[in-house]
Amino acid sequence: MLDELTRSGELYQETAVSHIAMKFGYEFTYDNENGNLAIRRDVLAAFRRLTKDSVVWEREDRCWRKRKMDDKPTKQQD
Repeated sequence: MLDELTRSGELYQETAVSHIAMKFGYEFTYDNENGNLAIRRDVLAAFRRLTKDSVVWEREDRCWRKRKMDDKPTKQQD
């Protein structure tokens, strides 16, 4: 996830979860309450630890991107 984000500057959740399932196996994903494939919580926690303050979550676009100077100090941007 970090490699892709570093390469392209953004990482869409839908793309990330499908690549994780294909490359590493479905054991790193789960079906959420809406029946959609999601990234396992411990995988997301590891990603958050790696990215700390350098990456933000764009809720509307459902993607992670590199932090910009004018972003809010929080991880999630609205």
